[in-house]
Amino acid sequence: MTEHREQAASANAEGHATLTGTDELARRLRETPELGAARTVLLVDSGVHHTEIHRRVTDALGSRPYESLTLSGAGDLAGVLALGTRLDGAGLVLALGGGSLLDRAKLASLVAAGPEVARRLTVPQRTGLIVLTRIPRRPMPLIAVPTTIGTGSEASAVACLAYEHAKRLVMGARLRPELSVLDPLATATLPRHLLVEGVLETFFRLVSPYIGDHAELPEPDARVEATAVRLLRLGYEIVEATRAGGRATDEQRARSARLSAESHTQHFHDGRDPYAVKGWLIANELSTVLGLRKMTAVAALLPPLWRAIDQGDARLGSGRRLRRLWAVIRTGLGRPLPAEPATGVAALVDAWGIGRHVVADPEATGAIAHRIVRAWGAGLPMLGGLGHTDVLRLLRRTVAAPDRPVRLAEEYFAPAT
Repeated sequence: MTEHREQAASANAEGHATLTGTDELARRLRETPELGAARTVLLVDSGVHHTEIHRRVTDALGSRPYESLTLSGAGDLAGVLALGTRLDGAGLVLALGGGSLLDRAKLASLVAAGPEVARRLTVPQRTGLIVLTRIPRRPMPLIAVPTTIGTGSEASAVACLAYEHAKRLVMGARLRPELSVLDPLATATLPRHLLVEGVLETFFRLVSPYIGDHAELPEPDARVEATAVRLLRLGYEIVEATRAGGRATDEQRARSARLSAESHTQHFHDGRDPYAVKGWLIANELSTVLGLRKMTAVAALLPPLWRAIDQGDARLGSGRRLRRLWAVIRTGLGRPLPAEPATGVAALVDAWGIGRHVVADPEATGAIAHRIVRAWGAGLPMLGGLGHTDVLRLLRRTVAAPDRPVRLAEEYFAPAT
């Protein structure tokens, strides 16, 4: 278990630089010799192909020749390995798109470093976590330009990867891009629900280690508390600006993107247990198997998760720290949210218009609990002391039984490997 913790903590060991806008990107490309590659590859999400941000990024490349590859969908192991082969020999890679595309770019550019990464990604295993340590550096700089808010993939040392019957979390310091570019133009066409879900995703990622770890760390704690209030104020601003069909401002989207990226920085989580985020593991599996939007699963899980913590399940987190955080949030927001954390966060999610009603047959809920424990517990350290009965109890408080059978993402009910 100690080795797992040390490896997980190392995923935050390396930093990266953030550029503001495509004009700064153009200047950096002109003035930095190591970015003047003979072979440049631009990876573009099909959803933003031929948009204004796409044009701005290509303008930033200037007169240099470049290859452009348009990608769609979430991608999977086979696609990442194939893309790694395509990137072999590239001197610079730019990735323009949402979190899924950025994850693919991060993984594929490491695959291009040599066979070791591909070997690690293809080893048969039941665990949902792959930790990449002692691997070669990325053979070229990777510049990430995110077009969504919430994942913060452009600044993180983790990536999600789909396998035939599962999704796994890949973690390693080498995954973090060398540069990211935050430009409000990149999120100009995001619909309202993706903006507010992105803020909630950032909030959940920010506060989960704070709540899940019982240790008192005054400086990181104070940063998390202050930033949580800033995030939720921003979320309410966006909700109110867009309630009657209006649009979030460039400044609101820029702040959202900046906080999303910053939520991955170590000064929020320094000294924390890297596995104090059990809610993330459960919500992601729930989302994957039921074919839900990720934040629908998170929004459904948050109230029962917080209630279990508040009622004393110390394996999930600290009730005392949760209550303190929620008191800080209520005071900082100055809104009439319920004092009880679980009821309060449910009221907040509902006020933001984020759906949290999830249904599944009881048999499916039991199967999901089994998958979660197989991938993250049963001797693995990620779930701590939680077993099948504990996970199933939480899921049953999260997922309602339907009036009629629910269609599931059947491929995820094949035997886990």
